[in-house]
Amino acid sequence: MIEVQGVSKVVQDATGKSLTLLDQINLTIGKGEVVAIVGPSGSGKTTLMSVMAGLDGITSGDIKLMGQSMADLSEDQRAEIRRGRVGFVFQNFQLIDGMTALENVQMPMVIADVKDSESRSANLLSELGLGQRLHQSVNKLSGGEQQRVALARAFASDPQLLFADEPTGNLDSATGENIIEALFKLREQKGCTLVMVTHDIELAARCDRRYQVIAGKLEELP
Repeated sequence: MIEVQGVSKVVQDATGKSLTLLDQINLTIGKGEVVAIVGPSGSGKTTLMSVMAGLDGITSGDIKLMGQSMADLSEDQRAEIRRGRVGFVFQNFQLIDGMTALENVQMPMVIADVKDSESRSANLLSELGLGQRLHQSVNKLSGGEQQRVALARAFASDPQLLFADEPTGNLDSATGENIIEALFKLREQKGCTLVMVTHDIELAARCDRRYQVIAGKLEELP
């Protein structure tokens, strides 16, 4: 699903000094795997997720997403590779305020021209316990409810690959645990590959493989 080959990312700070965010990263993630990437704040773990997903570019090396090299592609071309095949769950939910739960979940399916988007969205939300909140504006939902909407949206198009960036970071521990249980349940049902960035070591321990990013370098954990 993902091949990262000698990838580095270097940026310039405000003074013009070069900062190495990723340093010669090599990583292969197979179909159906659940992989955790951990590390302290600022270590480069979210940057690694972003480049693997094609949300950000790289300085050197190559990344193949589902067999397609992204090294020399434009942002639009990378988006086309993801379309209908890659889902995301973010720490800050990234829902569209003013739209209902149902409309938020439908959005990626409408873009991907998926049939029966309304019924599929409603079924997913109901499965996540939000059957009575379909037409509620998302900005009036609790944090846990908003993340459930985000989960439903991520799985709406039956993605082959799902990226989750600190999916419980803005939630209390009890709500976060419920979200993780829902995430793992949906992933098992769909059989998709899951790449999760987290600071939670116990959560990472539930994954098939665990990697740590320290100062831009990647190492596999036991």
